[in-house]
Amino acid sequence: MLLQITTTHKPATDLGYLLHKHPDKFQSIDLSIGKGHIFYPESSENKTTVAILLDIDPIDMVRGRNRSNNFSLGQYVNDRPYVASSFMSVALSKAFSTAMNGKCSNKPDLVEVKMPFEVNLSVLPAPKGGENLIRRLFEPLGYYVEVERHILDEKFKDWGESKYYTVKLSNTITTQELLQHLYVLIPALDNDKHYYVSQNEIEKLLEKGKGWLSSHPEMEEITRRYLINLGSLSRQAISRLNEEEGIEEEGTISQEEKERKETLHQKRLKLVLEQIKKSGAESVIDLGCGEGKLIRMLLKEKQFKRITGTDVSYNELTKAKDRLHWDEMAPRQKERISLFQGALTYKDKRLEGYDAAAIVEVIEHLDENRLKSFERVVFEFAKPKTVVLTTPNGEYNVLYENMEENAMRHTDHRFEWTRKQFEKWANKVAINNNYKVEFLPVGEEDSKLGAPSQMAIFTYGN
Repeated sequence: MLLQITTTHKPATDLGYLLHKHPDKFQSIDLSIGKGHIFYPESSENKTTVAILLDIDPIDMVRGRNRSNNFSLGQYVNDRPYVASSFMSVALSKAFSTAMNGKCSNKPDLVEVKMPFEVNLSVLPAPKGGENLIRRLFEPLGYYVEVERHILDEKFKDWGESKYYTVKLSNTITTQELLQHLYVLIPALDNDKHYYVSQNEIEKLLEKGKGWLSSHPEMEEITRRYLINLGSLSRQAISRLNEEEGIEEEGTISQEEKERKETLHQKRLKLVLEQIKKSGAESVIDLGCGEGKLIRMLLKEKQFKRITGTDVSYNELTKAKDRLHWDEMAPRQKERISLFQGALTYKDKRLEGYDAAAIVEVIEHLDENRLKSFERVVFEFAKPKTVVLTTPNGEYNVLYENMEENAMRHTDHRFEWTRKQFEKWANKVAINNNYKVEFLPVGEEDSKLGAPSQMAIFTYGN
């Protein structure tokens, strides 16, 4: 596994002082199951590159305590020696601890200097998120991101693409900021650790994430993945990060700035909640509830006496229970909620009898030839009085920087409709099932391309 950091700061040799590693020396550090080698492929006044090469011992790795793989031969057949993971974070921390802590004894003024950096990572795993996740984690921090996805096997191209990427990052920041970002985000993308994760891992995260993580739009996602989805630890870390953000915002950030920083997904959920409340519904079902963000919002409203979430993924429902603090929930609250696994393309009696249904960014994950089944399940058989449905606006994609032409926002999306396509489909659904429908934009609107997401509110009966 190789990581390279390049700067063209003048003089570029300042990087050696910041990292406390002399460009003329080849140095090695001992890791728990191998070694990390630090060297400079290039060092001049105009351009300097430092590299870390990990040499992981697969035999030592088998003796390790962590057994996070999901199959019986996982400790023998795995990608750990070849990908950027928690091994790389540990290596960065050991090799460049002084720089990561914001210290430079020879040239202390350099600590605060923002330098142009280019980082090359090969190979970076990003399970359950892929390129979209890589961009969501790095781009809000100001990085320009280039991603190359690798296929599983050059000889057997029909096997398809893998979860592995070569990533190039560019940004102008301090050396400390760069190292802290890499330390946290590499294992967060990998979603795994080679060592036992305990309470002190929260302190590492808060220390390395100080000043940037609490305000990151994907703070919760980063925290959960960094802590390998351990519910109790994640809840503690998120709570402390939210407190940190609240203290900083109280006297220094205006309401206008808070609203600007609010993520599109938060705006979407708020608008969905607003429309459901407006309908007068007392019973609500969230179809495709995922990790339960909307359900948590619904729980805070006394108007809703019965709240249900369903998702095709059992793992997502487990996360929803965890984030709802299900085991510690008061009995009266728990009586209001039910969660179950199910698909939206098969008739299911459990979906019937609700005043309102929320379907938030779900239909684009279905093949278009399955939409007729979806329509019948929801609008013909379940038949809630109100349906609030959102989906991306494909026209808006051209406004996203670095997004390739005709690409979609998520690797699992089967389609992303224009506003006309969405309205045509929704109007047809309404006519066929005795609903009326109105449309709303979700997010900040562009005068020509509309909002990033679009909403249809279906009301039963004419």
